[in-house]
Amino acid sequence: MSPAPPVEGLFDRALLARRRRRALALGPVTFLIDRVAEDMAERLSAVRRTFEVAIDLGTPSDAVRRAVLAAGAIGRIVAAIPEVPAPRDARVPVVVADEERLPFGDASLDLVVSGLALQFVNDLPGTLVQIRRALKPDGLFLAALAGGETLTELRQAFAAAEAEVEGGASPRVAPFADVRTVGALLQRAGFALPVTDVDRVCVRYESPLTLMHDLRRMGATNVLAERRRSALRRMTLARLLQIYGERFADPDGRVRASFEIIWLSGWAPHESQQRPLQPGAASMRLADALGTRELSAGEKPNGDQ
Repeated sequence: MSPAPPVEGLFDRALLARRRRRALALGPVTFLIDRVAEDMAERLSAVRRTFEVAIDLGTPSDAVRRAVLAAGAIGRIVAAIPEVPAPRDARVPVVVADEERLPFGDASLDLVVSGLALQFVNDLPGTLVQIRRALKPDGLFLAALAGGETLTELRQAFAAAEAEVEGGASPRVAPFADVRTVGALLQRAGFALPVTDVDRVCVRYESPLTLMHDLRRMGATNVLAERRRSALRRMTLARLLQIYGERFADPDGRVRASFEIIWLSGWAPHESQQRPLQPGAASMRLADALGTRELSAGEKPNGDQ
C-alpha cells in the first residue's frame, strides 16, 4: 500500500470533510453553531440595511442561513461549501467552493457571513483578501471562528499526559488564532471599519470522554496535518482523564470545556464611510474638550517646582 500524499498547510482539509460527513452520519451536536447562528442574526438586525446577494461561506450546517433569512434583511443567500450536502435545502442554492479559492467575481456580493468554518483555513490572510475583493463597495463581512483559547483544558491535559506516559507531546488540539491576530489580518486584507470581539462559552461535561464524543459529532476532532497517525494509547488516555479531572473539575465532579468564539466584521471600502481625522486636523484642543489647563513641557501641576 502506497503512503498517503503529503498534506500542504496546517490542516488536512480532505480529512476535515470526511470528519464532517461522519458527524452528520452519527447525528451532529449543534449547540455551538446554533448559538453562533442566533448571534449572527442579532448582529445583522442591528445593521439597518438590506443585503440583496449574500454568501454563507463554509458554515458546516444550515443554521446560519436559516437564522439570517429569518432576520429579514437578506434578499437571496447562497451556500458556498466544499461539497454539496445530503440532504440539502432546495430553497437555498449551493455553490461548491473551497474557502481558500473563492469563485466569485470582484465587487459581486453585498454580504458574506461564515460560522465556525474559517478557523480551519490554511491561508486565512488570502481568504480574507478574496472576500474583501468579492464584496461590493460598502459590502459587509461578518464571521465567527474558534479562537485560541478553545479547548485549552483538553490541550493542556493531552500535553501533560503524553509527556508523562510517552516522554513527549504530539499536536492533538489545533492552535487557533487569537483575537489580536485576527483583527490585524482584517486590516491587512483592506477592510474598512474592522471590529473584533470575543464570546467565551464554558460547557460542563460529566467526563472528558463525553466532551470527546461531542467533538466527534461536531466534526471537530484532530485534523492537523502533523497529527500522530497511531491510535491513542490506553495508558495515555487513562492519564489524560485523570489529569483533566484533577485540574478542571468543579466540586460536583463535572469538568469544564472552554470554547472561545472570535467575531470579526469589516466593510469593503466606500467613500461614504467614516474615516479617522488626519493628525493636526482636530478643531478643538484636548485640554479645552476636557475643561482643564494644558501644561507646558517641564511644568508641574499646582505650580510645584
